[in-house]
Formats: sequence, structure tokens, C-alpha cells
Amino acid sequence: MHFLDKRVNVICEELKKLKIKQKFAIENWQYKEGNFLHPEDAKADAAAWTDFDCQKDHWYGKDRHYWFHTTYQVPQELDGKRMWLSVRTQIDEWDDAKNPQFLLFVNGEIVQGIDMNHKEVFLSPSAKAGETLEIGLQAYTGILHTEFNLIAEMQEVDDKIEKLYYDLWVPLAAFSRMEEDEKNRRDIEAVLNHTINFLDLRTPYSEEFYRTLKEASDYIDKVLYQDMAGYQDVIATCIGHTHIDVAWWWTVAQTREKVARSFATVLKLMEEYPDYQFMSSQPQLYAFLKERYPELYQKAKERIQEKRWEPEGGMWVEADCNLTSGESLVRQFMHGKRFFKEEFGVDNRILWLPDVFGYSGALPQIMKKCGIDYFMTTKLAWNQFNKIPYDTMIWRGIDGSEVLTHLITTLGVNQPIKDFFTTYNGMLHPDAIMGGWMRYQNKDINNDILVSYGYGDGGGGPTREMLETSIRMEKGVKGIPKVRQAFARTFFDELKERVSDNKRLPVWEGELYFEYHRGTLTSIARNKRSNRKSELGLMDLELLSVLSMPTLAYPQEQLDAMWKVVLLNQFHDILPGSSIHEVYEVTKEEYSRLAQQIAEMTAERSKVIAGSGEAVTIFNTTGKTRDDIVALGALACSALEDADGTIYPVQNSKDGKFAYIRNIPSKGYKSLRVLSGTETETNPEDSPFTLTGQNQLETPFYKVQFDEQGMFTSIYDKENDREVIQEGKRANLMRMYEDKPIYFDNWDIDIFYTEKFWDVDNVTHMEWTEIGIVRAVLAITRKASQSTIKQKIIFYADSRRIDFETYVDWKEHQTLLKVHFPVAVHTDEATFDVQFGNLTRKTHQNTSWDVARFESCGQKWIDLSEGHYGVSLLNDCKYGHSVKDSNMALTLIKSGIEPNPTSDQEEHYFTYALYPHAEGWRAAGTVAEAYKVNQPLLVQTQTAQKEAYSFASVSHTNVIIETIKNAEDQNGMIIRMYESENAYTRTKLTVNTAFGKAYICNLLEEVQYEAASSGSEIEVVLKPYEVVTVKLCKE
Repeated sequence: MHFLDKRVNVICEELKKLKIKQKFAIENWQYKEGNFLHPEDAKADAAAWTDFDCQKDHWYGKDRHYWFHTTYQVPQELDGKRMWLSVRTQIDEWDDAKNPQFLLFVNGEIVQGIDMNHKEVFLSPSAKAGETLEIGLQAYTGILHTEFNLIAEMQEVDDKIEKLYYDLWVPLAAFSRMEEDEKNRRDIEAVLNHTINFLDLRTPYSEEFYRTLKEASDYIDKVLYQDMAGYQDVIATCIGHTHIDVAWWWTVAQTREKVARSFATVLKLMEEYPDYQFMSSQPQLYAFLKERYPELYQKAKERIQEKRWEPEGGMWVEADCNLTSGESLVRQFMHGKRFFKEEFGVDNRILWLPDVFGYSGALPQIMKKCGIDYFMTTKLAWNQFNKIPYDTMIWRGIDGSEVLTHLITTLGVNQPIKDFFTTYNGMLHPDAIMGGWMRYQNKDINNDILVSYGYGDGGGGPTREMLETSIRMEKGVKGIPKVRQAFARTFFDELKERVSDNKRLPVWEGELYFEYHRGTLTSIARNKRSNRKSELGLMDLELLSVLSMPTLAYPQEQLDAMWKVVLLNQFHDILPGSSIHEVYEVTKEEYSRLAQQIAEMTAERSKVIAGSGEAVTIFNTTGKTRDDIVALGALACSALEDADGTIYPVQNSKDGKFAYIRNIPSKGYKSLRVLSGTETETNPEDSPFTLTGQNQLETPFYKVQFDEQGMFTSIYDKENDREVIQEGKRANLMRMYEDKPIYFDNWDIDIFYTEKFWDVDNVTHMEWTEIGIVRAVLAITRKASQSTIKQKIIFYADSRRIDFETYVDWKEHQTLLKVHFPVAVHTDEATFDVQFGNLTRKTHQNTSWDVARFESCGQKWIDLSEGHYGVSLLNDCKYGHSVKDSNMALTLIKSGIEPNPTSDQEEHYFTYALYPHAEGWRAAGTVAEAYKVNQPLLVQTQTAQKEAYSFASVSHTNVIIETIKNAEDQNGMIIRMYESENAYTRTKLTVNTAFGKAYICNLLEEVQYEAASSGSEIEVVLKPYEVVTVKLCKE
């Protein structure tokens, strides 16, 4: 017989309508505008209530809050009936994240969230006529529409009709993934057809109707869900989920509301479906809930204790993994794991990052050393060019650490298999589940896929329809994957047991580069700068807090709170620059307060450490003994003298005074005597710089030539007897590109951006402002369309580095600004700084994988080197880079228009530096030089004359001491270091403080073993790119 599936679908649709037996409109409400948390808050508000008639009144506005209230008396017709409340507006479209949402209160208690996917609320299995209900709706308009109806009604829903509807619909919905003449489909179709043959729909709700309804239900239960069930050759482990972006098209403040609404919905459905299991990551969201609605938080805690709710994920928030520093990633795990452990007794083992825009090759080691065994994502399925060839694999990081990784393969309903896009907002729908299995690429080693299902971003997570579908798919009907509700941790533990010894388990080596959203390396530059400055500022403050003990108590609580501001704003739509304008107005204030707090606490501690007197003390917070430029501000002096009698001349300028100081100890300080008087003043003739005309400068290291537009046409390296710039090319060339991506404006830079560009060569002012004993400075002002770019190009007498201190007043949109350095270096690969190490990427376009990497992340530096020479490009707050034909380019500003129409249209401050060098970047000390650019020397004036002091140092230059802090348990001090040159190293850590024992710890500061030590020296062994944490204890 033809079209039987269509026949069954017609009956399904009729049953879906028939299940609602009665409706009673709730038309008369009262309301007031305001963001109230509880009914009593709305009642206590001084504003008067306004009557609201659902037949004629509307409510209005974008991003506005209302409170609706009504008193409802249960009518006689609903006595003893299953009573439901339905609430909706006239809006009926997909985007649940930005549409109206409600939080329902009944008799003062939170009941459920209401959104585009959860419009019905089950109130009672047996309503009581005459009972009075006080109904409150905390209502939010969303940001898409400006005018709304309020449509509310009480309903009676017949559960027997509803059951048969789902019994029929679930297997029918699997047909879209089956061939029409497939045996399983034919068998199921016959059962469904026979089932509806039992039904007598002529007189709904009659005695005959219910008799045949029972016959149909009994038949399908027996023939389909028993006789044709029990198969589990393919399994889908399903875990309910609601992915909530901490900010995106909404602010963090709105996320606090979304968490409450969504978690309330989850808890309500858990009451109705005892087998429903749910997982949610991001402890920050739980902290929001605990603060806003402690009663809901307590309910969630109870479900966690019952092993029905899985708090998992690893990090404090689902943070960006390209831009976030290594130490910040450690703190993400430290604070994230600690919260779940302390609050719920759960030790996270999965890094759950479904939506992050690429994954650094340093991440596997950080995971392993933070007690994370497994990694999950789906985002790589968004790649523009290449499909990741595995879905279950070992991911091996730059240091060799390995993590079992699974990529969720869930497809959208009716999505073609050839589209390799997958989703973490999966539908627990037969079509989607079957599509996910078909899309899965490792069927030879595994028959179980992980499905994260539920609506996110305020969509309330799983729906009743999904949970009803699960009940039926759990039967394991032949030809349809068997569903099971289980924790993600259960899935991964079983996956490990199943595949770990399988020789066909593939390995992915190095970074998981995301071939999309490349613009997030640059968008909202201010935020990225503030993040970098905050990360390093907090690490400097932690060091100085250790050095100032016990005079000043270590400010653990303050530091934790400050770090949490940074961690929150590293969320993968905040730091990458893909949120709305209002989000960045908030972060601007937060970072400003944080910078002020860091500055005040740093100054307080440096004063305590340095003491009082007439000297000046210079602090070096990096992990290397350092020769570097120091900015002395307005200090009255003509020279400085150290304890060895070395005199350092001071150069005066309108920006303050500068000196080049040598041998400043690692993680320590050096005091110098302030000299003044004519005998120490320098003469202009003493300058090591020679200026010929306005376009040629000779320094101790280079002969430099500029064109009339202030571009470098030649940098001749005197020491190495060679040209740095490619012949006929110009360096420090700023170029503006038309940047109009296909889809996601603030997210994307598309490969065709190079098709149209304008060189920034309109110079309005060029002047040599300084030719002194310490440095020479060329100031250039350029006009670029409507924008202004001012630079100070700084050459040093004692450093090979050339600094470019830059100010931009940017007024463009959809325009990308890059600076180019075409260097005379022969190589087909570049080295990029990443967290706790670096990696090499090819710069040619031989393969589609190489083509896709036309914009890549580097943190503090990148380098191009040939056999015995190279050039490093350093920066203090930029991340996006491109390299082609040995043209090194740093991406400076992006200025997209969606979701923030004024992105980057503001003032920008940043510094980048060119560092030509002999040999490769290792021999040149590029890593240490980049730290100098990022962590300037700190100066304290009017201090005591103290001996030079280093708190900690290492005997090998390739080992970088990065973090010194108090231990989290307050029992000792932590020193964290990493190997930076891919070299096995046995080094000596020298510590100038008393300690009893030293221990090697993981990144969470959990002791692994005691380190060998003698006196002040500790032996530390580091594998290539390994991060090692040493804990010093009194005993």
C-alpha cells in the first residue's frame, strides 16, 4: 500500500490536537514594569498596578522587564483533571535566545521557565475546583521585537491520547533517515498502520473512542516496543543540556536571568520524568544562581546528590583557548574544579568546550596536569575548508600529553549527512540521532555516540517532546539507535575502556585550529588589551605580595575576586569580541576598576619591599636576569649608579626620563643611587645615533632608511652584515582592507579580504623628537580615511629591538588594519608563541589545511628564521597574524558591525616591536625579549639602598619562571615554570627564601613527589614544553 506513512502522520496530527480537551482563557491581569526577583518585590514596589486585558492590551519594548500578576480560581470543569498552564506571546519563531521569556511563580514559589520551547507548565495531576492560585510572571521582552500580546490559558491535557501520539510519532520520525524500501522501515510502517486501524476517531472522547484508544495503545506497546525492541547494536548516550553563553546578544546581567529560567525548567521536568539526566558546565552560572535564587540552587544541589544532574566541564567558564594565557587557563581549571568539588563533591574529569573558537596545542598538557582526562567539542565541525577526519581520537599536545577526545556528531533534523556541521544544541529526535550515527567516522572502533540535547541560551534545555522521545527510543526498536540517558562522564569512561587499546584509535597531533571565526583574534581590541594587562598585572601583584610578606598579609581573597573578573571576561563570546556593545561598556568599567586596584596594591607592596630612602628601586617581575629600558617618569636625576659602581646615563624627554639598566635580577629588584649634577649629564655629541637628513638613521645595530611616507625601505643589520627588508618592499606598512565577511561580521575574516586594500601612506607630520644617549625617536602622524594613527618609532642604543608605540583614533567600520614587515628571510614556516610554549606553522599553501590557516594566533611573538638569521615580531596586546612569502603581518584592528555596530570605533593604544637577530629565535632570546615588551620594569622612587635580590632563578635560559604566588592551601609558596624551546632540561632552581622541603605538584598544586634539594637549590627536570609547578613548604 502506498503513502501509509503519510496516513499515520495525519492521525498523529489529529491526536496532537485532541490531547487538549479543555481550554480556559486567563484574560485579566495586572502588571507593572520593573525587574523584580520575587512576587513580594513587585508588590512592595511603590508603582501602582495597571490592569491588563489580554484581549486588547499589549506590552512593549526591547530589553525591558515586566511583572504580570493574576489570581486564578480553578473552575468546576477542571476538578480532578490534569491541569496545565499555557503562556505565550504572538511570536512563534526559532530564535528562543532573543525572544520573550518568563519565569513562572505560583503561590510565591518558582515553578518553571517559559520560553519559545516550553510554553506549557504541568500544574496538577488532579486539580481541585475552587482552589485559588496566585500566578506571577517575571517577563522579559527579549531584543528582537517591540510589541507583544500575552496569551494565557488553563488546559486539560489527556495523557492517554498524548501517550499514543508519541508512540506513533517517534518511530515515524525515524523514516526520514531510512530508505523507502528498507525492511526495518516496512516492518515498522506495518505496525503503525495496524495501530491506527484500531482507532475510532468519529466521536472523540466518547466511550468507544477510549476503548479503541486503549486497544491501539496496547497493540503498539506489545508489537513494536516489546517484540521488535531490545536491539542495541547502535547506542546514543544522551545527556540533557542547555548551553548558556555568559554573554553574547545579551549582557552578563541578562545571563543571570537566563540561568534561573532555564535551570527552573530543568528542575520542573526532572520532577515529571524520573529518568531524565542533565549536565551543565560553567561554575560561574551556578554561582549566579546561588546568589539570585538560593532556593533553586538548593534543588539543583539535591538533584546532583541524587546522581541525576551532572556538574561537569572543568573551567570556571567556557573560556576562549587562543587568547587566554597559560596561567589564566590554569586558574580557569583551579577555580572551576574547586567550586564543583566544594559545593557538590564532584571532581571534574571532562573539559567541555562545545562552542569555543579553536583549541591551542598547549591545552592537552594543561588538562592532564589539572586532572582532566577527556575533551569534548563540536565547534570544529564548522570548519570552512576541511573536515576533521576523526570523531573519536587521541589529541596529543605540543609537549606530548595525550587526552581522549570525542567530537559530538549530532546533526540537525533533516540535515544532509554530507554537511559536516554538527551541534551541541541537539534535538533528541530520531532523525537527528540517526543522522549523528551516520555522520560518525569511527564506527570501526565504537558503536556509542554522545548526544548533548536541549535548547540553549535561555531556551530551557530539553523539552517534554524530547523526553517522551527518549522513553520510546530507550526500548531499542530494531533499525533505530537505542537511546540511554547517562552522564557524559559515564560515556567517556566506557569509551576509554572500549577504545584505549584499539590499534585503530587515531591520534591528532598539535593544535586543533578552527577554520572559521578568525576575526575573533582581533575584534574589540580594547578588551584584548585589558585582558593581557590584567593577566600580567595580577601575576606581578602575586609576586610582590609574596615578597612583601609578612609585613603585609597575602591578599588571597582580594586576588581570587580579581582573578574571577578576568576569568569571567575570558568567556568565548566576551574576550573574542563577538558580543553586543553593552557587554563591552560593562567590561570597560570592570577592567578600569581592576587596573586601578592592581596599581594601588602593587605600589603599596613595592614601597614595603623597597623601604624608604633616597635611592630608586627597579623591579623585574620576569623570570630572567634582565638588561632593559626603564621609564623613570619625572625622577630628578641625570644618571643612576648601581652597587658595582656602574653609571647609567639618563635621557630626558617630554615623555619623562629613560635609562638602560643591566643585570636586574630574575623575579626580584635592584636599587640604584640617584645622581644629579653637571658631572653626570650627557652631551648631545655622546649620542650613539647619527641622523643624516630626515630619512636616514644609523644606530649601534642598524643603518635605517625611510621613504617620504615614513616607511622603512631598508634596515641594514651591521652586526650580521645583511639587509632585513626584502628588496623593493616597504616595512611597517599599514594597510587597510575591506572586511565584509560572508556571515558573522565580528567573528570572521574571510580569505578574500586581500582583494581590496588601501595603504596608509598619508603622512601629516613626521619629526625626530629625540636623538639621545639612550634612544632615538621618530614621531609620525598619519591620516587613514577618517582615522588618525600616531606612532613613536623607537631605536635603542643598547637593544636590537625596534619599538612601535602606537595610538589610533579609529573611526572606520568593516575595515581591517594590518601592519606588514616583508623580511628577507628564506623559510616556509613560522613559529608562533602559544601558552607555555610555541608551535610551528607552514606559511605556504600547498594543502587545503595550509590555505585555511591564512590568519593564525600568536600570543606575545612570532618568528621567521632561516639557517642562521631571523626576525621576530613582538607585541603587547595583539593576537592575529598572517605570514605569506616571508611578509610578516600583525592584525591591529577589525571594526565589524554585528552584533556591535560600533566595534573598535574608539581610541587604541598598543606597542609592537621588530627584533632582527642572528641564528634562530632560541639563540636570540626571543621569548625573554617578548616578556620585556609585555612586563615593563616597575619603578619605586625614594627607597632604601638595598642589595640586588632575586627571589627565584633557574640555571637554563630555556626555562621560564612565570608564576610565583602563595599556595592555594596557604601552606607554602608556588613557583611555576615551563620549558620554552622543546628541549629536555635538568635545571637548578635557586630560591632565596627559607624553606624546609620542595615538592613537584600538578597545576592544581596537588603534591606528586618531593623534589631533590640542597640548600637553596632545587633540582627540576622538565620534558620538552613541560609546565612544572614547585611548592615550597616549611616542612
